[in-house]
Parts: sequence; structure tokens; C-alpha cells
Amino acid sequence: MAEVKAIVLRAAGINCDMETEYALELAGAKAQRIHINRIIENKTLLDEFQIIVFPGGFSYGDDVAAGKILANQIVHHLFEPLQEFIEDGKLVLGICNGFQVLVKTGILPGDNSTNRQAGVTITNNDSGKFEDRWVYLAPQSEKCVFIEPGRQIYLPIAHGEGKVVTKDEATLDELRTEGHIAFKYVDHDGKEGDYPVNPNGSIDSIAGLTDTTGRVLGLMPHPERFVRPTQHPRWSRLKNVDGDGMTIFNNAVKYIQKNIL
Repeated sequence: MAEVKAIVLRAAGINCDMETEYALELAGAKAQRIHINRIIENKTLLDEFQIIVFPGGFSYGDDVAAGKILANQIVHHLFEPLQEFIEDGKLVLGICNGFQVLVKTGILPGDNSTNRQAGVTITNNDSGKFEDRWVYLAPQSEKCVFIEPGRQIYLPIAHGEGKVVTKDEATLDELRTEGHIAFKYVDHDGKEGDYPVNPNGSIDSIAGLTDTTGRVLGLMPHPERFVRPTQHPRWSRLKNVDGDGMTIFNNAVKYIQKNIL
């Protein structure tokens, strides 16, 4: 079978690219970290790959707002190639800062009109501080190819601007009815709650969004930071611990193997 090939996008300030590359390799993909400038210089590079991941970190120091500068680069230089990438049936994953980038480009929640882009954003945590903790996530979508329906997962977060907000109730209703909500923050028993269950104050406990195709996923928690049992904070006291983050990477690789190669 042909090899699944994935890009892990690099830019100044991104710091989770190596962990993301490792997770993709564990899932069976051939992953390559590539700087965004190389792709802007040669947009045909995208043709060689089936998955592109926008990893976590602090792209360009989040100097304007989290993910905003990298999002502007995408909008002005790579928006059409990325749209073609998605239309060809390929996969896009944005993690933490990468999720912020996808929202601020309008790639998520999926309608790339200016109106929809302005309707959803990600802003400062309600706590007013950087949140670094583990959270439970309940899947909300059966169309998103990255997700294992019905499987609650446990992942770490690390962000200061993770609060998903909508401009009004109508926009939130649209996210619900059109199936854009991919994950919600929940407690151990699968119930939504206030802080710290919902660590940033996201409206409707939203932790991740998917697009209309189900082939684009953005989420604030870090799946690449829990790919081995020993990364679980209580691994020595628990039995049969799985690296929950691998479900996302495994599903992505399996989807490409089945539908693209």
C-alpha cells in the first residue's frame, strides 16, 4: 500500500511540531515538518501530501492575537491551495494554536464566507490566566473522520486564549444544527460543567469544531501529548491505559488509506 504522507506546518513560535510528527509516525504516516515559507514559495508541495496539521505553540508570539498572524499568511498566500486540498478529500487538523488559526482564516467552522468567519472566534480564557490541566472530551459528531463516535477521551490543555465564542445565539444554533461541534468539555461522568470542567468558559462547552465535510478538525486540547500510556498523569496507578490522543491520528491515517490511496 502507498504511504500516507503528512505535513506538520512550521512557523516562528510553533513548539509542538516534533511531538505531532512523532504521533503521526506512530499512526503509520510518513510525516515531514515543513516551514510555511517553503509552501508559499512552492504551493505544489501540497500535492504530495494527504494530511496537513497546524500544530500547537505560539505562532509569531501571538503578538497580535493567538494565531492571527499565521492566519493572515494563510488567507493571503495559501487559502485557495488549502481549499483545493480539502476539496480533493484530504484532511486538515488544527491543534490549539492551529485551531485558532483555522478559525481566524474562516476554514472553520466550514463556511468560508466573511460573515461566518466573523461569527465565531477564540478569545481569552474566563479565568484570565494560562490554563494547563487535563480535561475530558465527549465527541459530538459522527461525520468527523478524526473522531471515534461514543468514545470519551482524556487530553491535556495548555492555552491562554481557548474560549470559543459566537456573535449571537443564532450562530450557536447553526453550529449545533449543522453538526460543527466536534468535542465538548465534560467531567469524568460525561456531564458538562463550569470551571474547571470547562477550563476556558467556551460557549456550550465547545472544545473543538469540524467543517461541513467532516475532514477538517480543530480542537484546543493536545492529542499529540498523550500518545503513550506513561504520559497519563496517573499511569502508575491505573491499568490498561491507552494514549487517547492516538485515536485522532490513527483515524486520520486509516481514512486516507481507505479513501485516498
